[in-house]
Amino acid sequence: MTTESLTRGIDHVGLTVRNLDVTRDFFINCLGWKEVGGKPEYPAVFVSDGHILLTLWQLKDETNKVEFDRKKNVGLHHLALRAANEEAFATIFERVSGWPGVKVEFAPEALGSGPKRHTMVYEPGGIRLEFDLDPRG
Repeated sequence: MTTESLTRGIDHVGLTVRNLDVTRDFFINCLGWKEVGGKPEYPAVFVSDGHILLTLWQLKDETNKVEFDRKKNVGLHHLALRAANEEAFATIFERVSGWPGVKVEFAPEALGSGPKRHTMVYEPGGIRLEFDLDPRG
């Protein structure tokens, strides 16, 4: 049996969201990501920060949706995104905390005993996002 990993990182993450336009606009206009494609017939939009690709899928049935409960469901607990530097981390929190429809779970704080710091929010489409900063690089 080989000990070498058979995979090479994440290709993309697919997320179902309540409102495709609202979530797309959050990633593009709030975080500065780019729209890099999509499937209008699905509908889906692909967004990227140049390092990770997200596929945002439109929820099909708003009336019968089931909200994710991170303590009761198997699946995505949250998506963690790394800030480029201290200034970017501060800018991210300033922008997302003031963005319409964003729910801040907690403001930036030490992660464990540090030096890493993080904040947790729910973007307008309901996806739980963590933004973190590791000053060690």
